[in-house]
Amino acid sequence: MIKLLAVDIDGTLLNSKGIITNKTKEALKYATNKGVHVVLSTGRPVQGIYDIYDQLNLNTPAITYNGAIVIAHKEGPIIYECSLLPEDTKAIIDQGNLLDTTIAIWYQSKLYTNKLNDLAYEYAKISNVPPILYKNLSEIYENGATKVLFYDTNDTIASFQESLIGVFSKNVVFYTSRPYFLEFVNKQVSKAVALMKLEKHYGISNNQIMAIGDGFNDLDMLKYSGIGVAMGNAPKEIKDQADYVTSDCDNDGIAKAIYKYI
Repeated sequence: MIKLLAVDIDGTLLNSKGIITNKTKEALKYATNKGVHVVLSTGRPVQGIYDIYDQLNLNTPAITYNGAIVIAHKEGPIIYECSLLPEDTKAIIDQGNLLDTTIAIWYQSKLYTNKLNDLAYEYAKISNVPPILYKNLSEIYENGATKVLFYDTNDTIASFQESLIGVFSKNVVFYTSRPYFLEFVNKQVSKAVALMKLEKHYGISNNQIMAIGDGFNDLDMLKYSGIGVAMGNAPKEIKDQADYVTSDCDNDGIAKAIYKYI
């Protein structure tokens, strides 16, 4: 029996227009009424999911920053937190500057960037946090960032992903959450690790978890859960490792999966 449903946001919960459809809302309400804990699981910061909490009338935990911070509920305390090491933070930012890409740095729930360009403002709009042009990163270098992200064209990000293999320490992992986002976090951070923390929180096991997602940052979560569901708009590599492939985000894929398994 499924007791926890972990749902990715962008490309999964939200359709291509950035909207949660009524069918999806009804299906999630159905799951909640069945006693299932609906958990948002995203690369977004905490502030970037407040509106979604309100739309779905949720007060459950959420996995944010791809698992770097897990919160107990919308206004609640942090259950788990794991930042990049200071030396890794500096190495990633230095490399981003060398590559002349747009860098987003999350530190103490604030968004710092190296460029106040269109990409920085677009990313800030998604995150619902205003960007701050950094001048002095000494405090961040001393303590370590929650997450660092490169924002560029799809082709450029793909080339970065290839060229940066082996550049950073073994404490760093990176992957694309969107084709134009390359995200860097501590190796101990993942949506799967975050689910392990929530297992203890709720007293459940991983075979009682269903996870739905579409990106490479969702893959470990899908593989760890009892039922891993890939969206129809997910890359083939994600679909191939899922237990079930549902419809895409424009055709209420979440609803289809919920009514199949819950």
